[in-house]
Amino acid sequence: MSRSPTSRLRVRASTTGSAAGPSLRPAAPQTARIEIHSFETVTLTDRQFLTGTKEGNRARIGGELRLPLGTSRVPAVTLVHGSAGVGANVDRWARELNGIGVAAFLLDCFTGRGIVETVTDQSRLGSLAMIVDAYGALELLSKHQRIDASRIAVMGFSKGGFVALYSSLKRFRQMHGPADVHFAAHIPFYASCYTTYVEDQQVSDCVIRLFHGTADDYVSIEPCRSYVARLRRVGKDVQLTEYRGARHAFDNHLYSPPVYLPDAVTTKICPREERPDGVIVNLETGRPFSWSDACVTRGATVGYDPQATKEATKAVKAFLISAFKLPA
Repeated sequence: MSRSPTSRLRVRASTTGSAAGPSLRPAAPQTARIEIHSFETVTLTDRQFLTGTKEGNRARIGGELRLPLGTSRVPAVTLVHGSAGVGANVDRWARELNGIGVAAFLLDCFTGRGIVETVTDQSRLGSLAMIVDAYGALELLSKHQRIDASRIAVMGFSKGGFVALYSSLKRFRQMHGPADVHFAAHIPFYASCYTTYVEDQQVSDCVIRLFHGTADDYVSIEPCRSYVARLRRVGKDVQLTEYRGARHAFDNHLYSPPVYLPDAVTTKICPREERPDGVIVNLETGRPFSWSDACVTRGATVGYDPQATKEATKAVKAFLISAFKLPA
Protein backbone atom coordinates (compact mmCIF):
# COMPACT_ATOMS: atom_id res chain seq x y z
CA MET A 1 0.00 0.00 0.00
CA SER A 2 1.46 3.39 -1.01
CA ARG A 3 1.77 6.27 1.40
CA SER A 4 0.94 9.91 0.83
CA PRO A 5 3.71 12.50 1.33
CA THR A 6 2.27 13.33 4.73
CA SER A 7 2.37 9.67 5.70
CA ARG A 8 5.99 9.56 4.63
CA LEU A 9 6.69 12.58 6.82
CA ARG A 10 5.16 10.86 9.82
CA VAL A 11 7.10 7.67 9.19
CA ARG A 12 10.33 9.62 8.93
CA ALA A 13 9.55 11.36 12.21
CA SER A 14 8.97 8.08 14.02
CA THR A 15 12.13 6.40 12.75
CA THR A 16 14.70 9.17 12.95
CA GLY A 17 13.61 11.30 15.88
CA SER A 18 16.52 10.07 17.99
CA ALA A 19 19.04 11.10 15.35
CA ALA A 20 19.04 14.67 16.62
CA GLY A 21 21.95 15.16 18.97
CA PRO A 22 22.15 17.67 21.80
CA SER A 23 23.68 20.22 19.43
CA LEU A 24 20.29 20.74 17.80
CA ARG A 25 18.85 22.23 20.97
CA PRO A 26 19.85 25.33 22.93
CA ALA A 27 22.15 24.52 25.82
CA ALA A 28 19.60 25.83 28.31
CA PRO A 29 16.06 26.22 26.95
CA GLN A 30 14.41 29.16 28.65
CA THR A 31 10.70 28.56 28.04
CA ALA A 32 8.95 29.69 31.21
CA ARG A 33 5.32 29.67 30.12
CA ILE A 34 3.22 28.28 27.28
CA GLU A 35 -0.11 29.84 26.31
CA ILE A 36 -2.63 28.79 23.68
CA HIS A 37 -4.29 31.64 21.80
CA SER A 38 -6.87 31.72 19.02
CA PHE A 39 -8.26 34.49 16.84
CA GLU A 40 -10.70 35.07 14.00
CA THR A 41 -9.34 35.27 10.48
CA VAL A 42 -10.71 35.19 6.95
CA THR A 43 -9.81 32.84 4.11
CA LEU A 44 -9.38 34.84 0.91
CA THR A 45 -8.74 33.74 -2.65
CA ASP A 46 -5.67 35.21 -4.30
CA ARG A 47 -7.78 37.70 -6.24
CA GLN A 48 -9.75 38.73 -3.16
CA PHE A 49 -6.50 39.31 -1.31
CA LEU A 50 -4.90 41.29 -4.14
CA THR A 51 -7.93 43.53 -4.64
CA GLY A 52 -8.29 44.27 -0.93
CA THR A 53 -11.50 42.36 -0.35
CA LYS A 54 -12.27 41.77 3.32
CA GLU A 55 -15.11 39.30 2.89
CA GLY A 56 -14.32 35.60 2.74
CA ASN A 57 -14.89 32.40 4.65
CA ARG A 58 -14.42 33.01 8.35
CA ALA A 59 -12.19 30.73 10.37
CA ARG A 60 -10.80 30.56 13.88
CA ILE A 61 -7.16 29.60 13.99
CA GLY A 62 -4.62 29.66 16.75
CA GLY A 63 -1.12 29.12 17.92
CA GLU A 64 1.13 28.41 20.84
CA LEU A 65 2.90 31.30 22.55
CA ARG A 66 6.10 30.31 24.31
CA LEU A 67 7.38 32.97 26.67
CA PRO A 68 10.93 33.16 28.02
CA LEU A 69 11.88 33.57 31.66
CA GLY A 70 11.19 36.87 33.38
CA THR A 71 8.37 39.33 33.89
CA SER A 72 9.46 42.20 31.66
CA ARG A 73 8.17 42.91 28.17
CA VAL A 74 10.08 40.96 25.54
CA PRO A 75 10.36 40.88 21.75
CA ALA A 76 8.58 38.14 19.83
CA VAL A 77 8.80 36.23 16.57
CA THR A 78 5.78 34.79 14.79
CA LEU A 79 6.80 31.44 13.28
CA VAL A 80 4.84 30.48 10.15
CA HIS A 81 4.90 26.83 9.09
CA GLY A 82 5.14 25.35 5.62
CA SER A 83 2.93 23.03 3.59
CA ALA A 84 3.27 20.09 5.99
CA GLY A 85 2.05 22.11 8.98
CA VAL A 86 3.84 22.93 12.23
CA GLY A 87 6.90 20.68 12.26
CA ALA A 88 10.03 19.79 14.19
CA ASN A 89 12.01 22.71 12.80
CA VAL A 90 9.42 25.21 14.03
CA ASP A 91 9.60 23.68 17.50
CA ARG A 92 13.40 23.86 17.49
CA TRP A 93 13.41 27.49 16.39
CA ALA A 94 10.99 28.36 19.20
CA ARG A 95 13.44 26.86 21.69
CA GLU A 96 16.34 28.76 20.18
CA LEU A 97 14.40 32.02 20.37
CA ASN A 98 13.38 31.50 23.99
CA GLY A 99 17.03 30.82 24.75
CA ILE A 100 17.96 34.40 23.79
CA GLY A 101 15.01 35.96 25.60
CA VAL A 102 12.60 36.18 22.66
CA ALA A 103 9.00 34.94 22.76
CA ALA A 104 7.88 32.61 19.97
CA PHE A 105 4.37 32.31 18.58
CA LEU A 106 3.92 29.05 16.64
CA LEU A 107 1.11 30.02 14.28
CA ASP A 108 -1.09 27.18 12.99
CA CYS A 109 -2.92 28.21 9.82
CA PHE A 110 -4.22 24.71 9.06
CA THR A 111 -5.97 23.00 11.98
CA GLY A 112 -8.73 25.56 12.45
CA ARG A 113 -9.58 25.19 8.77
CA GLY A 114 -9.61 21.40 8.85
CA ILE A 115 -6.44 21.18 6.74
CA VAL A 116 -3.71 18.63 7.43
CA GLU A 117 -1.30 19.51 4.62
CA THR A 118 -1.06 21.31 1.30
CA VAL A 119 2.01 19.44 0.06
CA THR A 120 -0.11 17.46 -2.40
CA ASP A 121 -2.67 20.19 -3.16
CA GLN A 122 -1.65 23.83 -2.73
CA SER A 123 -5.13 25.05 -3.65
CA ARG A 124 -6.40 23.97 -0.22
CA LEU A 125 -5.08 27.24 1.18
CA GLY A 126 -3.38 30.01 -0.75
CA SER A 127 -0.13 31.46 0.55
CA LEU A 128 -1.54 34.98 0.24
CA ALA A 129 -4.39 34.01 2.56
CA MET A 130 -1.81 33.02 5.16
CA ILE A 131 -0.46 36.58 5.14
CA VAL A 132 -3.81 37.65 6.62
CA ASP A 133 -3.24 35.06 9.36
CA ALA A 134 0.23 36.44 10.07
CA TYR A 135 -1.14 39.96 10.39
CA GLY A 136 -3.76 38.60 12.79
CA ALA A 137 -1.03 37.04 14.89
CA LEU A 138 0.84 40.35 14.86
CA GLU A 139 -2.20 42.17 16.20
CA LEU A 140 -2.78 39.52 18.86
CA LEU A 141 0.82 39.65 20.07
CA SER A 142 0.89 43.44 20.08
CA LYS A 143 -1.83 43.43 22.74
CA HIS A 144 -0.19 40.86 25.01
CA GLN A 145 1.08 42.25 28.31
CA ARG A 146 4.46 40.49 28.03
CA ILE A 147 5.18 41.46 24.40
CA ASP A 148 6.87 44.65 23.22
CA ALA A 149 4.71 45.60 20.23
CA SER A 150 7.56 47.51 18.60
CA ARG A 151 9.73 44.38 18.47
CA ILE A 152 7.72 41.68 16.72
CA ALA A 153 9.28 39.87 13.77
CA VAL A 154 7.92 37.24 11.40
CA MET A 155 9.88 34.17 10.37
CA GLY A 156 8.57 31.46 8.06
CA PHE A 157 9.51 28.31 6.24
CA SER A 158 8.70 27.45 2.60
CA LYS A 159 4.99 28.36 2.28
CA GLY A 160 5.46 30.25 5.53
CA GLY A 161 8.65 31.75 4.12
CA PHE A 162 6.52 33.30 1.39
CA VAL A 163 4.39 34.80 4.16
CA ALA A 164 7.43 36.11 6.01
CA LEU A 165 8.72 37.74 2.82
CA TYR A 166 5.64 39.23 1.21
CA SER A 167 4.00 40.43 4.43
CA SER A 168 6.65 43.15 4.07
CA LEU A 169 4.83 44.73 1.10
CA LYS A 170 3.40 48.09 2.11
CA ARG A 171 0.42 47.59 -0.18
CA PHE A 172 -0.49 44.28 1.44
CA ARG A 173 -0.14 45.68 4.95
CA GLN A 174 -2.31 48.68 4.11
CA MET A 175 -5.03 46.41 2.74
CA HIS A 176 -4.97 43.62 5.32
CA GLY A 177 -2.69 44.48 8.24
CA PRO A 178 -3.42 46.18 11.57
CA ALA A 179 -3.34 49.95 11.35
CA ASP A 180 -1.12 50.75 14.32
CA VAL A 181 1.58 48.05 14.33
CA HIS A 182 3.91 46.42 11.82
CA PHE A 183 6.52 43.68 11.80
CA ALA A 184 9.95 44.87 12.88
CA ALA A 185 11.80 42.30 10.74
CA HIS A 186 11.08 39.63 8.13
CA ILE A 187 13.02 36.34 8.09
CA PRO A 188 12.02 34.00 5.22
CA PHE A 189 13.54 30.53 4.93
CA TYR A 190 13.49 28.87 1.48
CA ALA A 191 10.65 31.10 0.32
CA SER A 192 8.93 31.06 -3.06
CA CYS A 193 9.68 34.18 -5.13
CA TYR A 194 8.06 33.04 -8.39
CA THR A 195 5.43 35.78 -8.67
CA THR A 196 6.04 39.44 -9.46
CA TYR A 197 3.42 41.54 -7.67
CA VAL A 198 2.26 45.07 -8.36
CA GLU A 199 4.41 47.49 -6.32
CA ASP A 200 6.45 44.61 -4.90
CA GLN A 201 9.52 46.83 -4.55
CA GLN A 202 7.64 49.01 -2.07
CA VAL A 203 8.38 46.96 1.02
CA SER A 204 8.65 47.92 4.66
CA ASP A 205 11.67 49.97 5.66
CA CYS A 206 12.60 47.33 8.23
CA VAL A 207 15.17 44.60 7.68
CA ILE A 208 14.55 41.53 5.48
CA ARG A 209 16.86 38.51 5.77
CA LEU A 210 16.37 35.48 3.51
CA PHE A 211 17.98 32.04 3.91
CA HIS A 212 17.98 29.45 1.12
CA GLY A 213 19.85 26.34 -0.02
CA THR A 214 21.38 26.28 -3.49
CA ALA A 215 20.34 22.63 -4.08
CA ASP A 216 16.65 23.27 -3.38
CA ASP A 217 14.66 21.38 -6.05
CA TYR A 218 11.31 22.17 -4.40
CA VAL A 219 11.50 25.97 -4.33
CA SER A 220 14.23 27.32 -6.58
CA ILE A 221 16.59 29.95 -5.19
CA GLU A 222 17.08 31.81 -8.49
CA PRO A 223 13.85 33.89 -8.44
CA CYS A 224 14.73 35.05 -4.92
CA ARG A 225 18.17 36.13 -6.10
CA SER A 226 16.48 38.26 -8.75
CA TYR A 227 13.92 39.73 -6.35
CA VAL A 228 16.56 40.56 -3.74
CA ALA A 229 18.64 42.29 -6.43
CA ARG A 230 15.62 44.41 -7.43
CA LEU A 231 14.98 45.40 -3.82
CA ARG A 232 18.61 46.27 -3.18
CA ARG A 233 18.68 48.48 -6.28
CA VAL A 234 16.00 50.67 -4.69
CA GLY A 235 17.87 50.86 -1.40
CA LYS A 236 16.08 48.27 0.72
CA ASP A 237 17.88 46.55 3.61
CA VAL A 238 17.56 43.00 2.32
CA GLN A 239 20.05 40.15 2.21
CA LEU A 240 19.93 36.59 0.88
CA THR A 241 22.19 34.08 2.61
CA GLU A 242 22.86 31.02 0.46
CA TYR A 243 23.93 27.60 1.71
CA ARG A 244 25.78 25.69 -0.97
CA GLY A 245 24.44 22.19 -1.49
CA ALA A 246 21.61 22.59 1.03
CA ARG A 247 18.18 21.24 0.11
CA HIS A 248 14.66 22.36 0.92
CA ALA A 249 13.84 22.24 4.64
CA PHE A 250 17.55 22.02 5.43
CA ASP A 251 16.86 22.99 9.06
CA ASN A 252 14.58 20.00 9.81
CA HIS A 253 16.58 17.13 11.34
CA LEU A 254 13.77 14.64 10.66
CA TYR A 255 14.74 14.68 6.99
CA SER A 256 18.01 12.83 7.51
CA PRO A 257 18.67 11.12 5.18
CA PRO A 258 16.89 13.24 2.54
CA VAL A 259 13.32 12.27 1.64
CA TYR A 260 11.90 12.36 -1.88
CA LEU A 261 8.22 13.38 -1.99
CA PRO A 262 6.82 12.13 -5.32
CA ASP A 263 3.44 13.84 -4.92
CA ALA A 264 4.69 17.22 -3.72
CA VAL A 265 3.35 20.00 -5.96
CA THR A 266 5.96 22.45 -7.22
CA THR A 267 5.72 25.52 -9.44
CA LYS A 268 9.45 26.06 -9.86
CA ILE A 269 9.04 26.45 -13.64
CA CYS A 270 5.96 28.66 -13.44
CA PRO A 271 6.94 32.36 -13.57
CA ARG A 272 3.89 34.46 -12.76
CA GLU A 273 2.89 38.10 -12.63
CA GLU A 274 0.06 40.02 -11.01
CA ARG A 275 -1.98 42.20 -13.34
CA PRO A 276 -3.70 45.42 -12.16
CA ASP A 277 -7.07 43.66 -11.84
CA GLY A 278 -5.70 41.27 -9.23
CA VAL A 279 -5.34 38.33 -11.62
CA ILE A 280 -2.13 36.31 -11.47
CA VAL A 281 -1.00 35.42 -14.98
CA ASN A 282 1.20 32.53 -16.07
CA LEU A 283 3.91 34.27 -18.09
CA GLU A 284 4.45 31.16 -20.21
CA THR A 285 0.85 31.09 -21.46
CA GLY A 286 -0.28 34.67 -20.95
CA ARG A 287 -3.42 33.29 -19.30
CA PRO A 288 -4.60 33.34 -15.67
CA PHE A 289 -2.55 30.89 -13.62
CA SER A 290 -4.21 27.61 -12.69
CA TRP A 291 -2.99 24.67 -10.63
CA SER A 292 -3.75 22.53 -13.69
CA ASP A 293 -1.22 24.43 -15.85
CA ALA A 294 1.39 22.29 -17.58
CA CYS A 295 4.21 23.98 -15.65
CA VAL A 296 2.85 22.66 -12.35
CA THR A 297 4.76 19.47 -11.63
CA ARG A 298 5.17 16.93 -8.84
CA GLY A 299 8.18 15.57 -7.04
CA ALA A 300 10.71 17.28 -4.77
CA THR A 301 13.29 16.48 -2.11
CA VAL A 302 13.55 17.66 1.48
CA GLY A 303 16.81 17.13 3.31
CA TYR A 304 18.51 18.10 6.54
CA ASP A 305 21.88 19.85 6.41
CA PRO A 306 23.50 20.10 9.87
CA GLN A 307 26.14 22.64 8.85
CA ALA A 308 23.64 24.93 7.13
CA THR A 309 21.36 24.63 10.15
CA LYS A 310 24.18 25.53 12.51
CA GLU A 311 25.21 28.54 10.45
CA ALA A 312 21.63 29.77 9.91
CA THR A 313 20.81 29.42 13.60
CA LYS A 314 23.88 31.44 14.55
CA ALA A 315 23.05 34.10 11.94
CA VAL A 316 19.39 34.48 12.93
CA LYS A 317 20.16 34.69 16.63
CA ALA A 318 22.93 37.24 16.07
CA PHE A 319 20.63 39.29 13.85
CA LEU A 320 17.79 39.31 16.39
CA ILE A 321 20.11 40.10 19.31
CA SER A 322 21.32 43.13 17.36
CA ALA A 323 17.93 44.19 15.96
CA PHE A 324 16.11 43.79 19.27
CA LYS A 325 19.03 45.18 21.33
CA LEU A 326 19.28 42.09 23.51
CA PRO A 327 22.22 41.18 25.76
CA ALA A 328 24.70 39.04 23.84
